[in-house]
Amino acid sequence: MKEQVALELQFVNSNLQLLKEQLAELNSSVEIYQGKGSKGSIPMIPLGLKETKEISFREPFKDFILEHYSEDPDKYDEAISEFMDLREAMRTPERDESGVALLFEYFNQLYFIDRRFFPPDRSLGIYFEWYDSLTGTPSCQRTVAFEKACILFNLGALYTQLGARHDRTLPEGLDAAANNFLRAAGMFRYLHDTFTNAPSKDLSPEILDMLIHLMLAQARECLHEKALLGHSEDLETVVELAQEAAQVTHEYTQVHTTITSGSVKGYVPNSWTSLVRIKSEYYRACAHYHLAECLLTLQAGGRDETQLSTRVKEALQYVHLTPDSSTTTLDCTLPSTHQERVLLGLAHCRESVLLHEEALRQQRMCRELRKKGSLSDVLRFRHESAVHLLDLYEEEEDLLNVLDPPPIAPATKFQLTLTTPDFSQHSVEDVFRMLGPAAVFSAKHQWSAPRPVSLTRSAAQGFGFSVRGDAPVVIAGVDRGSLAEHAGMNEGDLVVSIGTRDVKWMPHDEVVGLIRDAGNTLNLTLVTPCDKTYYKLPKSKSLKDISPHSTTSSSSGVSSSSSNSSNSSHYGSINSSTLSAKDKDKRNSWNPFKRSASRDKLKSDSMLDCNVILR
Repeated sequence: MKEQVALELQFVNSNLQLLKEQLAELNSSVEIYQGKGSKGSIPMIPLGLKETKEISFREPFKDFILEHYSEDPDKYDEAISEFMDLREAMRTPERDESGVALLFEYFNQLYFIDRRFFPPDRSLGIYFEWYDSLTGTPSCQRTVAFEKACILFNLGALYTQLGARHDRTLPEGLDAAANNFLRAAGMFRYLHDTFTNAPSKDLSPEILDMLIHLMLAQARECLHEKALLGHSEDLETVVELAQEAAQVTHEYTQVHTTITSGSVKGYVPNSWTSLVRIKSEYYRACAHYHLAECLLTLQAGGRDETQLSTRVKEALQYVHLTPDSSTTTLDCTLPSTHQERVLLGLAHCRESVLLHEEALRQQRMCRELRKKGSLSDVLRFRHESAVHLLDLYEEEEDLLNVLDPPPIAPATKFQLTLTTPDFSQHSVEDVFRMLGPAAVFSAKHQWSAPRPVSLTRSAAQGFGFSVRGDAPVVIAGVDRGSLAEHAGMNEGDLVVSIGTRDVKWMPHDEVVGLIRDAGNTLNLTLVTPCDKTYYKLPKSKSLKDISPHSTTSSSSGVSSSSSNSSNSSHYGSINSSTLSAKDKDKRNSWNPFKRSASRDKLKSDSMLDCNVILR
């Protein structure tokens, strides 16, 4: 029985491994996103998007709105549906700029969702499950940070797809492709620097670092292809092309070293590893071909060193790296005679043929890449060009004694800069705006349940409280023995509604206007915050930021007076009729050598800005 069970488990495991390899092959396809004009170019490597499951936020959000915000959750059905529709749409974005905008919109919306519904001390039971972009392995977390990281990864992946689909036979297409690859690299760099403790392999630092270098290499490749379009035949340009090709080789060699080492080796698909190796060999062969073309053209034209420009001489002088001590390498980096130019040119041409053959061999060894006809066409065409150039000099006796050429020094005149994501270009409006300003009405803050307060005054009586700030307006002070104190109003309470009007987002002046228009009967809805630290005056706020006016109501109506009046104060609702004569004298006294207590208090971080006094 045990042997039978073990055999069945082995069979199941083998099937799972086969399915995993097939899925990785589909996810790592390098041909599906190639665009127009790709038949004459080596394909680029795009990334597939991470996939996720649908999530129902309705019940958890409605429960949290009722419990935490003490509001009717049914009022937010439309907002919840809008957010769920947005998330459902971002699962399958269009492969164009509208898809990029959609992902940015959802990412920015998550900023508000995180603040509104995800308290730091408990979970709502919402799990974000995403699948690895290559292996399909699921990962699950409860934090919005994981959701954000996956969106950033998909933005980078979408940029790679856009870069791969551009027509690289045109200069505009190559510019756009390079721009998208640089944007992808910038997105992966941002993700690498801001997200830690990745639960999935594709979000790990080593994979992101590999993707950054891969995207930079592909951007560099686009710039080299652009330089090849309509380039002049002068010798200096040909030497520059050789060094640019050597630079592309250098970057792909670094990528290949990263892919084939450490934990990255077993993760990256074999087709990617093979294609990177092919590109490294291919562009090294192109570099040798360009230099062979330069040297042999120089010889065919019958020009000697005295007929060359200074810049061409300098280019030829520094195009080679210092050869090692190998006996098979030519010790001739700057040929000065006809024989030396032919010998060095044929050495480079022969090396180009050998490297092209190695690139073709690498393609044949990869099961997926050997099916790519466009890749085969490019490799064969370049190989035949090198063979043809070599055949032109097959009768040269020096060919029999050809040695290995010295290596070509990589160099470039193009500097690549990562494009950092600009989230401000895709601003969004909080779909749960009705809950109030997110800086106050958020999941991390606590306050009491809303309580109604009804104040009815006589013609000669005031309400007895003052307010400050806006969005939301805060009770800045309550007079002793006033209607406000008897009704249970406290300093620091937030005004959330006046009558039937929601005023959480209302500016200061409009709230004051509603209070004045209420007449002798004022109905308020208040909440008392449990943590008042976020109502303190910011350190950056100075005296000039405070409103210079204070408004006082009287039995005959509402009047305004300047804050310079001896009876007005910035700091509370103090009724002057309750002050003793001694206190009045103290208040009106002035000493030029004594700092004002009120100004000191205003400068403190905890000072409340009282703008309006209602008595």
